[in-house]
Amino acid sequence: MARFILSLVELGVSATVHLLFGFYVFSTAVAADISQAAAASGFPFLRRPATPGAAGLLDVAAAGEDDERRGDAPLVLDGSPPPIVLVHGIFGFGKGRLGGLSYFAGAEKKDDRVLVPDLGSLTSIHDRARELFYYLKGGQVDYGPEHSQVYGHTRFGRIYDTGHYPVWDEQNPVHFVGHSAGAQVVRVLHQMLADKAFPGHDTSEDWVLSLTSLSGALNGTTRTYFDGMLAEDGRSMRSICLLQLCRIGVIVYDWLDIPWLKNYYNFGFDHFEMSWRKVGFSGLVDLLLGNTGPFSSGDWILPDLTIQGSLRLNSTLRTFPNTFYFSYATKKTRKLFGITVPSSVLGVHPMLFLRVLQMCMWRYPQSAPLPYKGYRDEDWEDNDGALNTISMTHPRIPVEHPNRFVLDDSDCHPLQPGIWLVPHF
Repeated sequence: MARFILSLVELGVSATVHLLFGFYVFSTAVAADISQAAAASGFPFLRRPATPGAAGLLDVAAAGEDDERRGDAPLVLDGSPPPIVLVHGIFGFGKGRLGGLSYFAGAEKKDDRVLVPDLGSLTSIHDRARELFYYLKGGQVDYGPEHSQVYGHTRFGRIYDTGHYPVWDEQNPVHFVGHSAGAQVVRVLHQMLADKAFPGHDTSEDWVLSLTSLSGALNGTTRTYFDGMLAEDGRSMRSICLLQLCRIGVIVYDWLDIPWLKNYYNFGFDHFEMSWRKVGFSGLVDLLLGNTGPFSSGDWILPDLTIQGSLRLNSTLRTFPNTFYFSYATKKTRKLFGITVPSSVLGVHPMLFLRVLQMCMWRYPQSAPLPYKGYRDEDWEDNDGALNTISMTHPRIPVEHPNRFVLDDSDCHPLQPGIWLVPHF
C-alpha cells in the first residue's frame, strides 16, 4: 500500500512539473506573438518594426504553418555547400511553431541553408520519416498503403506545395542532424531511400551525405519504462502512469481541434482524424477507452523508444558505406564508491536530477524476459535524465554497427565513411 501511495505522489509531482514546464513554454510563445501583433497594430509602448501583413495574433500563429506548406526552398548554386537538416526529438517542433521560439537555439536563423522541419512530435518514427521526405522534396505526404491500413489512419497527409529542397538527389545530397528520437527518424528515412520506398522517386542511400546524432535514441531508453511503458513487451502502458495522462491530454487536444491553437503546436496526429468534426462525441469516448486512435494501434513514438521497439527498428536498418556518421553522447552521472549517481546537484537541472537518479537505479523486472541477449542493468546506468548513454553512441542491438571512439580529432582524419565516429564524452 505504501509503495502504491508513493507511486501516486511521484506521478503527481512528475505530471505537475511537466505541465508547468509545457505551460511556461507555450505561454512564452503566445506572449511574444501578442507583443508582436500589438506593436504592429500601433501601440506606442510596444512598437517595433512592422511586419508586412501582420494583422493580429491569429495571423502570426498561422504564418508559420503557411511557410511550412509553401516550402521556401534554399537557393542551390553550383559548388555551394549542401543544406543541413535539423530533425527534432520527442515533443519537439520545427520552424514556424510556438511563435518565434527555436528548438535548435536559433540555428535556422543564422543561415538559409539550415532547415528545421516541423514533424509530428509524438507520431511514430515511420510516420515522421515519411513526413521528412516530403518536407524536402515536396508533394503530399504518403504514409504508405500497407502501413496506413494496418494502423488505421488515412494514407495521405500534409501537402508541401514546393518542398524545401526539391532538387534533392544523389548529385545534391544533404547533411542530417538528428536530436534524440530525431536520429532514428533520419536512419529510418535513409533506409527508405535505399529501399526506393517512395513511389515516383528514384531514391538511393547516396542522397544522404552525412548523419550526425546528438544524444540520439539509437538503442532505446529505460526512461520509457519509468514513464509508463511495460517492460514485458515494450508496447503497452500501465493503467496509471504519466503516459496515460499524456495520452488523455493529447486526445482531448486533437479532438477539440482549435485551429489557432494547433497552429502554435501540433502533436502530428491529423492523419488519424480525431477531430470532433470527424468523429463526434462518441468518437471521443472510443479514443479515451483505447478502442481507436494511435495509442490503440501503437503507431506513436513511445513504443519505438523502448529497448524492444528500437531492436525491432534496428533489425531493418543498415549503416551505409558512402555516408559519414558522427555521434555525440551525453551523460550527467559519475561513479561514487563504485555506484553510479548523478554527477552533482549543481551540475544538473533540478527537473532532471530526479530523472537522472531514477535511471541510475533502473533494474529490469525479473518477471520480464530480457530485451536482448547479453543485456546487463549496469550497462544502462549512465544517462542524461532522458536517454541512456549506451544508447547514444552507435547502433548496438541486435548487432553492433562499425564504430570508433575518438579521443582526439586527429584520430579520425582522414574522415572515413561507413563507420560511426564517437567523440569522447
